[in-house]
Amino acid sequence: MSNLKKWKILKSKMVLDRYWCKVRQDEIELPNGKIIDDYFVSIKPDVAMVLPITSSREIIFVRQYRHAVGEFFIELPAGSFDPTKESPEIAAMREFTEETGYIAQELKKIGILYDKPSKDTNQIHLFLAKNVIKVKEQQLDITEEIEIILIPIESVLEKIIQGEISVSGTVAALFLGLKFINY
Repeated sequence: MSNLKKWKILKSKMVLDRYWCKVRQDEIELPNGKIIDDYFVSIKPDVAMVLPITSSREIIFVRQYRHAVGEFFIELPAGSFDPTKESPEIAAMREFTEETGYIAQELKKIGILYDKPSKDTNQIHLFLAKNVIKVKEQQLDITEEIEIILIPIESVLEKIIQGEISVSGTVAALFLGLKFINY
């Protein structure tokens, strides 16, 4: 049995409450008795992420600009959602179709990941989508400009090693998801 103990929240207040960013400031007491009065937590919505496989054994990726670091990244289709308003499965299908124009004839939940649990509150709900087919054009949000990229399953590991695929959530999802793909 572990002797690890949770931190105790003494006070908590929302210090930034905007549409794009919510931050909470906690005063905490550590198990050793020390007090930290400015521990900041980013309140983020959950994310539904899809690992889509075509009948040609290609994975559908999206390539898009990420403003915080000012670069373009290859990622799995994903989007945020409010779990009090829709299920992770519905959010996954909605985001996947909006970003790519594809639908999945088979969708299976394969895991829940945490991107940065030291500072962020959200979960990443990961789904494997099989038998995907293109049904319409993309329906992008105002902040999205997305290029669709299809990469053969056999090439994905090399693209991770070369740094072409480098977003942590996508990399973790690929390693977890590849277990569920029949080679």
